[in-house]
Amino acid sequence: MSDSFTLPLRPLVEKADAKDTLPVRIAQINAQRGSFRNVTEQSLQAEIDAQREKGEAPQEQYEAKEPADVDATERLDQLYKRRAEITQFAMQAHMESMFALDFISLLLSKHTPRQTETSMSAFLKQTVPMGSLNTDVIKTPQRSESAKKDIKTVSRGWKLESFNAAANKLLKSASRLEEEVAAETKYWGEVLAVKDKGWKVCRIPREKQVLGVQYGFLEATPAFRDRGLAALRRADDGSLILDKGIVPSKPRAVRVQVKQDDRITGCFKLSQLASVESDSIESRILQARDTLYEEELFYELNREARVMASHGVTTQHNLIQFEISEGQEIMFDLVDLEELSDQPDSETRTQEHDILAEAVAHAMRILLAYAHRQNLRRRTQMPPPLTPKKRPVPEYPLLRPIAAYLQHSSHVRSLESFLNDIYRTLKSAGLESSYTANPFSSVNLSRERKSAPVVERLVEEFLGPLESTFSGTLAAPGSSFSVKIRTHLFPPSLGTDYEFSISLPPSLNVQPPARLGLKEEVETFITHLMILDLSTFIPSMLPKSKTAPKDNTAGEQLEWEVAFPHYGELHASSPSTGRSKKMTLSLSRREMSLRTSWLDEFQEPDEGNQAGKAAGQVLYTWKADDESPDGARAAGKTLADVVAEASRDETQSS
Repeated sequence: MSDSFTLPLRPLVEKADAKDTLPVRIAQINAQRGSFRNVTEQSLQAEIDAQREKGEAPQEQYEAKEPADVDATERLDQLYKRRAEITQFAMQAHMESMFALDFISLLLSKHTPRQTETSMSAFLKQTVPMGSLNTDVIKTPQRSESAKKDIKTVSRGWKLESFNAAANKLLKSASRLEEEVAAETKYWGEVLAVKDKGWKVCRIPREKQVLGVQYGFLEATPAFRDRGLAALRRADDGSLILDKGIVPSKPRAVRVQVKQDDRITGCFKLSQLASVESDSIESRILQARDTLYEEELFYELNREARVMASHGVTTQHNLIQFEISEGQEIMFDLVDLEELSDQPDSETRTQEHDILAEAVAHAMRILLAYAHRQNLRRRTQMPPPLTPKKRPVPEYPLLRPIAAYLQHSSHVRSLESFLNDIYRTLKSAGLESSYTANPFSSVNLSRERKSAPVVERLVEEFLGPLESTFSGTLAAPGSSFSVKIRTHLFPPSLGTDYEFSISLPPSLNVQPPARLGLKEEVETFITHLMILDLSTFIPSMLPKSKTAPKDNTAGEQLEWEVAFPHYGELHASSPSTGRSKKMTLSLSRREMSLRTSWLDEFQEPDEGNQAGKAAGQVLYTWKADDESPDGARAAGKTLADVVAEASRDETQSS
């Protein structure tokens, strides 16, 4: 016997009893009743009555059944069909009897050709010669006792060999069945362990007989949602094999780097995303899920980067980068975790930029999870009306919130640094003025909204327009300014603008600009605003001048008037000599200077006119470094002292 013989262990499936055909019924009647001549209606009725008297047949078996309601046309069709069946059966029986008669006639034609020729059919006479079929009586040879014994021995040997082969097949089938049961037990045990861990186990759509695990995100885009289902196949030993399909076998992640002046100064540590190195099925599922999530993240970053190309975002084959401040860029790329595990850290990296890269990496992953939540919320709500146009799939806000936050933070830090320097300069001149900063005033984490979960409310605070406010007092009483910094996330107003509101004396008649968008413009406007305020404040720093006695050698006090407030220029006239004196105030981020000079009464001052130059000049400069870190002013003249000194009419004493 062949070794590939297999013994089926399943029971045979019996077919359902089919209704006997008409030839079978006729054969049964012939076997039970004999010829149809013996079967009459009277004999059948007598037999039925005899069975009823004996109680062998139930009463309802032979009760007359009412014929079904059938119309005449349908009944006639049924009769024609039955007649055709009986006729066909009779013709078949006649043909079979004719075939048997021809066979017997041809067999007897060898011995009595004349008699048998009359019973042959014409077709048989034309095709088969007479006497071509004959019969012989063969006597079976007698076998000896030894031959019979040998045949019996051989038959017994074959039976024993067949029994041994069947026993071996049964033993092999039993061992194979035992191994199969052990492998199935191990397989289903691991499947149940996967399900107990919280993973969704279901059937593969295209392979109904195969189980799979859903490790992807159902709210992702269709390209990544369909890839999030892996088949749980069984190995020969029963262990679980995760068939991930087209998901890469190596773990991959999106790397975030900070670039400063063409050098990598910060990088997100990808080791935080690497799963625990083990060969368990759960670790493989986690690795497949994380890799699929990172690929979807980089895909969505590329989609959004194409929309933001007009705002400085550039894309290459596997790189996305955009500038967050002057000379500083953020770069994203998709890399293999195994290839970067042994790379040393760069010497140019700084802790500040490492923290920035880590914050950006965590932020974009949180934003992608938030986008999945929004997809789930839209899917559970009432769908919009159907339209012939296909609804576009908008890009997820991943880069825009990050870029807006970093840009807004850069503008806030720049303005805060500028105000800190210029107010230190004012304090070094003895002016009591200050400013208050309220960065990210639009973000209110304590705002209560019951419609959304806490996590979504936290993210939504950073998805709206970001706003910070700065307000400061000026030197003159009642003079102040405030500025609002707004950064928008979505086009066409993507960017940062400044909105000013000022409070100055009505005499100046100054209106703030509607919108400013550059840091240099904002710093220039604030400096100009402070020059205007100081120009109007200097005349009020001294009491009104009084006429001194004739023998007073100290001179009279000059009265200053604002001549050109936008240039910080004040004029004063000596009542005794009629000469004019000019005071010029200049202010910058790091210093403030005050210069006074006498001007000729009849000649305009210029570089070639020596008579028009100042006969006497007072120059004093205050710097931001003159103020100590604790807020105390260093020893030196104040603005009031210099103004008082410049206000003395020294022409009388001379």
